[in-house]
Amino acid sequence: MLTQLTIKNYALIDELQVSFNNGLTIITGETGAGKSILLGGLSLILGKRADLASVKDSSKKCVIEGVFDIAKYKLKPLFQNRDLDYESVTILRREILPSGKSRAFINDTPVKLDDLQVLGEHLLDIHSQHQTLQLTNDDFQFQIIDALANNDENLSRYISELKGFKSITSEIKILQNQKAEALKELDYNLFLLKELEEAKLVDGELETLETEYETLNNVEEIKDKLGQSHQLLSDEDVGIASNLRDIKQHLSKLVGFGAQYQSIYDRIDSSLIELDDVFSEIENLEDQLEANPNRLDVVNTKLQVLHNLMQKHSASRVKELINIREDLSNKVLETENLDAHISEKENQKELFKNKLVLVAQTIHSNRNKVIPKLIKQLESILGTLGMPNAKFSMALKTSDLFLANGIDELEFLFSANKGGQFNDLKKAASGGELSRIMLAIKHVLSNYTQLPTIMFDEIDTGVSGEISNKMAIIMQDMSKAMQVFTITHLPQIAAKGDHHFKVFKEDVNDLTQTQLKKLTPEERIVEIAQMLGGTNVSSSAMEHAKQLLN
Repeated sequence: MLTQLTIKNYALIDELQVSFNNGLTIITGETGAGKSILLGGLSLILGKRADLASVKDSSKKCVIEGVFDIAKYKLKPLFQNRDLDYESVTILRREILPSGKSRAFINDTPVKLDDLQVLGEHLLDIHSQHQTLQLTNDDFQFQIIDALANNDENLSRYISELKGFKSITSEIKILQNQKAEALKELDYNLFLLKELEEAKLVDGELETLETEYETLNNVEEIKDKLGQSHQLLSDEDVGIASNLRDIKQHLSKLVGFGAQYQSIYDRIDSSLIELDDVFSEIENLEDQLEANPNRLDVVNTKLQVLHNLMQKHSASRVKELINIREDLSNKVLETENLDAHISEKENQKELFKNKLVLVAQTIHSNRNKVIPKLIKQLESILGTLGMPNAKFSMALKTSDLFLANGIDELEFLFSANKGGQFNDLKKAASGGELSRIMLAIKHVLSNYTQLPTIMFDEIDTGVSGEISNKMAIIMQDMSKAMQVFTITHLPQIAAKGDHHFKVFKEDVNDLTQTQLKKLTPEERIVEIAQMLGGTNVSSSAMEHAKQLLN
């Protein structure tokens, strides 16, 4: 509940601090005294957008602060989800700086405006003519029925399952789009993959084939040069090997004459060993070498294939072609596996759907059970509020779609007159009738759920006499379980309050200011007497006021 309100430098308020208690609190005052200013200030701490024009002195900071006792509201999960510090006594503050910038705080922690709005919905309900229009909104109508049906847990389950259902549906759509795109490329990718697979690519193969091609393509010249080299090495008279052996034999006779001769001898010996090895290698190359036109054709063909593929795929090495082949293989495999993946997701979607159907049917059943009870209660209350012929017709029709709060579509119809036809609320009820219907609904809801502090802004407009007295009794009854404020011009309602505040204007230092004062029992008698008979209070008005208060 709202325990304290502080307003500084806002509209006609210089500084105001007032404390509130539970029960029914009455706020009265002449038209234009500033009741709307109070509502405007409260709206700011509920997250309404700030306007620098509403600041009294634009050179100073404007501050609106509300202190709320929220111990019984079960709001810890909300604080945790919003990463806010939970306090059983929570302070909401709004500041408008001279620059026009607005700041919001919850328990002295800076927050976004959205945080104030979400939390504010659970703390304070300002009922105005605008809110009465919510009666014609399907979501609000369902909230009424679900409160009576105790559907909170079922709706939480439904919303959770619906989130999963929508998520898996979105995934399936993405996969189907991927499949459609992949199918467009599949044939081309298969063609490219087949080309690369038929090439039987081996890393480093290009260099090997190029070497083999050069050998086979120049076999005659290679044979001729190897033969000449073999002859120069092996000729018995003039061959290099024969001459080197002669040199070695001559030098062997000098090794005893000094280390330098031994060194040159050893070098000749090593050269001879190396030369013998070269000779053997040349002989081997000669033996292996033969013309092979068929093999040359095979190598040439394979080289052309590799070069064409590298040009086609802008590759410089066979390794790059191998990587491209693997990528294409993966793409083709992914395309072929998409159907299986989609099928798996479809199975998961069906599981979510089955769970959704079960919980939605439970929600539907619970709603159907309480609708007659709701109709009976509303018609009974409205009968006491001067609408004895008010009738409701509420019917649920199941939809093939999963809606935000179930599978139900609600027909919420109303007839104000005996024998009249049922029609939509906004067409069948006047503004005054909608206000009384809203009051009846709030009264019913207060018996089934913990409502936030509610502030009725002249909900009694257009009523008087006994009906206003009945409205007051309803608000009085509601205030036993929650904190209720009502702004009223009717003495019958004002007299039913547990606490009574008066909004008034006064001139201070040649400036008009709005004040809010809690009335004493004596002051309250005078205020109600004035509401009955005007500013010139008669003795009969005073007596009437005392009777109303008693």
